[in-house]
Amino acid sequence: MIEVPTNVIQRVLTGLGRFSLMVAEVLRSLTTQRLSGRDLVDQLHFIGVKSQMVVLVTGAFTGMVLCAQTYFQFHKVKMDTATLAVVSVSMCGELGPVLTALMVAGRVGASMAAQLGTMRVTEQIDALRTLATHPIDYLVVPRVVATMIAVPLLTAESIAVGILAAYLVGVHLLQIDPGYSLVNMQRFTDHRDVLMGFIKSFIFGGIIATTGCYKGIHCGQGAEGVGHATTEAVVYASIAILISNFFLTLLLTRLLALI
Repeated sequence: MIEVPTNVIQRVLTGLGRFSLMVAEVLRSLTTQRLSGRDLVDQLHFIGVKSQMVVLVTGAFTGMVLCAQTYFQFHKVKMDTATLAVVSVSMCGELGPVLTALMVAGRVGASMAAQLGTMRVTEQIDALRTLATHPIDYLVVPRVVATMIAVPLLTAESIAVGILAAYLVGVHLLQIDPGYSLVNMQRFTDHRDVLMGFIKSFIFGGIIATTGCYKGIHCGQGAEGVGHATTEAVVYASIAILISNFFLTLLLTRLLALI
C-alpha cells in the first residue's frame, strides 16, 4: 500500500481551502461591488481579441483533420455524406469548447499568473491593500468576468471555422456530395449539442481565470516563484478542464435531454 506523506496532504488541503476562499470572495464581490467597465473592456480585449488567431487556427485544423479521418473510415461503408454530421456534433459538444479552453489556458492563464505573480513579488498587491483597495475586487474579478464572457465567444468562432474548414476539405478535396452532407449535418446536429458546448465553455472560462489568478496571487518569492506559478496555472487549469469535461458531458446530457 502506498503511503502519502502527511505534509503533501496538508499542502493540498490548504491549497484547496485558499482556492475556495478566493472563489467565495469573487462571488461576494460580484454581488456587492460595482465592476469597473474600463477594466472589463481591457481584459476582454486582451483575452478575447488577442486570442482569436490561435483559437481560429486550432479550430480550423481540428475540423479539417477530423473531417479527413472520419471520411477515411466512413468511405469504407459508403457513408461519405455523414462525415460533416460527425464533425458538426463533435465540434459543437466536445472538441470546440475543450480545445478552445486549452488554448486560452495556455495563453491567458499563464499571463494572468505571471502578471499577478510579478505584482506579488514586487509588493504591489500589498500596496493595494495599504490604499484600501481589495486585490480580489480590483485584480481578480475583472479577469474572471472577462474570461467567462470571452471563452464562449471564442468557442463559437472555433466551432464555426472548424465546420467551414471541414466542409471545404470534404467537398473540394475529398469530393463528398455537398447537398446530402449539409442535409445530414442539419439533421443530426441538435440544438442541445450547441447549448452543451456553450455551457461548457462558460464553466471552462471560470476555471481558467480562477486558477491563473489564484496561482499568481499565492506564488512564491522571486523569479523562480513566478515561473512555478505560471507553469502550475497552465497545468492545473488544463487538467481541471479535461476532468470537468467528462463529468459535465454526463450531467448535461441527462439535463438537456429533458428540454
